Amino acid sequence: MARVKYTDSDVALMARMMRAEAEGEGKLGMLFVGNIIVNRASADCLDFRDIRTISDVIYQVQGGNYSFEAVQKGNLFYNRARSVEKRLAEKNLKYWRQHPAKYGLWYFNPSGSCPPTWYGQTFSGQYKNHCYYEPAAGTCASVYT
Repeated sequence: MARVKYTDSDVALMARMMRAEAEGEGKLGMLFVGNIIVNRASADCLDFRDIRTISDVIYQVQGGNYSFEAVQKGNLFYNRARSVEKRLAEKNLKYWRQHPAKYGLWYFNPSGSCPPTWYGQTFSGQYKNHCYYEPAAGTCASVYT
């Protein structure tokens, strides 16, 4: 059973985002970004109460900007999805979750080291250039299911 409902177009959209955000971090880095996308679609808390589809996640606007920088800046996001990233996206959608993004809802690529919290959220770990953050205890039980 899939972690969230999805269509073939969702797989392609998610694959494009995973590549755009983390191609330089290899397959594992792209899977971590995929964790964040799926977690946001399944979370029913914080900034993600009305976010239920992969498209909702990818095109979410917060503070006047898209949540994912790649949507705004174009780059690789607007290229056709490749089969390798599609396979990774399906893996995330079906079952794959791993630390540090297992329960994460946020990540970013800082200019220095990862801060212990980011907008009040707990640092869960780092992979290459990205820092991953989980919801603070007691604020988002749905992400842990």
